[in-house]
Amino acid sequence: MDIFSIISLLGGLAMFLFGMKYMGEKLEKLAGGRLEKMFEKLTSNRFLGLALGAFVTAVVQSSSATTVMLVGFVNSGLMRLAQTIPVIMGANIGTTITTWLLSLVGIEGDSIFIKLLKPTSFSPIIALIGVILIMCAKSGKKRDVGGILIGFAILMFGMTTMGNAVEPLSTNEEFAEIFVMFSNPVFGVLAGAILTAIIQSSAASIGMLQMLSTNGMVTFGSALPIILGQNIGTCITAILSSIGANKNAKRVAVVHLVFNVIGTVLFLVVFYTLDSFLHFAFVDESVTTFNIALVHTIFNLSTTLVLIPFTNLLEKLAYKIIRDKEDETEKIQLLDERLLSTPGVAIEHCRNLTIKMGQLSEKTIKMALELLSDDEYDEEKEKLVITNEGIIDSYEDKLGTYLVKLSSRSITVQDSNTVSMLLHAIGDFERISDHAVNLITTATELREKNIVFSDKAVEELKVLYSAVSDILEMTVKAFETGNLHLAEKVEPLEEVIDGMRIELKSRHVARLQKNQCTLELGFIFSDLLTNLERVADHCSNIAVCMIQLKTNSLENHEYLNMIKQSDEYFQKKFKTNSEKYALPASE
Repeated sequence: MDIFSIISLLGGLAMFLFGMKYMGEKLEKLAGGRLEKMFEKLTSNRFLGLALGAFVTAVVQSSSATTVMLVGFVNSGLMRLAQTIPVIMGANIGTTITTWLLSLVGIEGDSIFIKLLKPTSFSPIIALIGVILIMCAKSGKKRDVGGILIGFAILMFGMTTMGNAVEPLSTNEEFAEIFVMFSNPVFGVLAGAILTAIIQSSAASIGMLQMLSTNGMVTFGSALPIILGQNIGTCITAILSSIGANKNAKRVAVVHLVFNVIGTVLFLVVFYTLDSFLHFAFVDESVTTFNIALVHTIFNLSTTLVLIPFTNLLEKLAYKIIRDKEDETEKIQLLDERLLSTPGVAIEHCRNLTIKMGQLSEKTIKMALELLSDDEYDEEKEKLVITNEGIIDSYEDKLGTYLVKLSSRSITVQDSNTVSMLLHAIGDFERISDHAVNLITTATELREKNIVFSDKAVEELKVLYSAVSDILEMTVKAFETGNLHLAEKVEPLEEVIDGMRIELKSRHVARLQKNQCTLELGFIFSDLLTNLERVADHCSNIAVCMIQLKTNSLENHEYLNMIKQSDEYFQKKFKTNSEKYALPASE
């Protein structure tokens, strides 16, 4: 094997690893935030969790990626440790799909059907289709499908290149002796674990073993412990990912490692015990790519079947290994950097946190309105409004930074629009909480100066308070559920609130002219109206962003002008709201 063969081998390995990574990224991109929703719905049952782990791993083409995702979920408080254990087991099964695809490299036969199954035959066709989709398709999803096909073609081409590069080793006795050494279970397991830990992919390291087996250099006896070691080595990615995470997240990585170590020990003990009595003839025979895929599948299936009844014991063992200190409380990291590797999941998580932010903003405004309306001032409510505003500020700062990081990732056009909408929404929800603080400042000023609005002004303000409270509740509900019909009801009510502010200002000027109100109260009244009207403006911004995201409609001002001038539904709702929130007759 000369220097050019080594260069070819390294080039093939590079293409193989790139193809696998690229294909996994595009598959995950297609799945988007649906992955998180699936995790939330299916992990309550261990067998559904098992199926979910297998499916997600088949999608992202990496058990390591799935486990890292789980570390991020647990660290963010989205999942409990117990929920992740069946998913980890399923991930080990899901990764065997890749191994079966790679086994096509070793297919032999002269029929047209068999030849078409060989990667050298179908890879160019797949690559051509992928290029056509990427260059010609208008849909982002179709281009992602093209990316998946390109990734798979590169992966298979890399496998073929590696196989051709090591072909001279098939007659090399020294290289054959290395594999004889690996027939020792301890050395074989260590070799498989170390190789996989270095490249951080069991599917990739097994693919390399399959590639070497195409030239008849690898026996079953040397391949078995290497395959088992590769399952242990793949745990290094989750272990590294758990550094800096909370203890429950670290326990996810521990469960992944313990599961594979126990499975390896049990499998080796059973196999070599049976071999000592039955003397399996196939141990010294050359292994094929299909044999490797079969052993990998049998190992993961049998380990899962044996250990799935003991998920509770695995959880207890993880708690024994990673112990809690006395009086120690777990800190949940709401936005975990690990989730950035699966942008669709991260976006869905950000959306859920933005919903919580909106709900807190709604609660905070309503408390501020209660302080303005109640005869007795509640200082505890005042403190809570200020505390909530600080929490919402923190949400905006952290979510904004995280969403900007997400926007730089490879995401679909739809996801990019969602990120943009979320950035707008968190800004509006934060400003709404600022207006809540402004409202309690007004309430405090009225209390400290011992001044009150006239009975007529109070009566009028109560109608406005009701309208503002309703528009905020409507907006948050629409955002939470994604209900566009509800979002379309926001703008007509906002227009009514705008009209109420103008009318109330006009009435207040009339009272000033009649000396029924003081100039000082006039300034306070004007600030109060401005803050309430701006809360409604921010609600309008959120609702319009939602509608534009779903319908790809016009720019904000153009859209608002259009519906106000020609939309019959808008006119109908505006009339209904005008009647519902009619101000009492002026004096």
